[in-house]
Amino acid sequence: MGLFSFLKNAGKGIFGSKANPEETPKPTEVVINEGIIKQAVLDLGLPIDKFALNLTDDVVTVYGEAQNTADKERVILASGNIDGIGFVDDQISVANPEPEAVFYTVQSGDSLSKISKAQYGDPMKYNFIFEANKPMLSHPDKIYPGQVLRIPPLG
Repeated sequence: MGLFSFLKNAGKGIFGSKANPEETPKPTEVVINEGIIKQAVLDLGLPIDKFALNLTDDVVTVYGEAQNTADKERVILASGNIDGIGFVDDQISVANPEPEAVFYTVQSGDSLSKISKAQYGDPMKYNFIFEANKPMLSHPDKIYPGQVLRIPPLG
């Protein structure tokens, strides 16, 4: 449990992922509310029991019960990688704890293979990162600067 920081204006927009946040115009200003965030998490089908959240300014507090650490981390990322969210306060309990992943913020020019080379010393392990971030990622090439990914330990 803890507080996780996100780039407030670099997350997934209400109208879909931003390929390049600086170039993506916002058709209208959308007010982020608890319902939008909760639906974004629920749409991913993450298995979290008693899932609930509170939103105060740009801080989302998430509650619930996860079977494993990976699912808890996916809820944190799904909640935080939304445009307008700056922090996620994790209050999710885990039934079967496992080693936590490292959270990595995508930089301009990054690819999953580049991140894999830096994190694991092997660019070919990019698919491990891709799989660890499903269902938030739909394709290994669809990442954007400011997005936060989970980099699990190799094991």
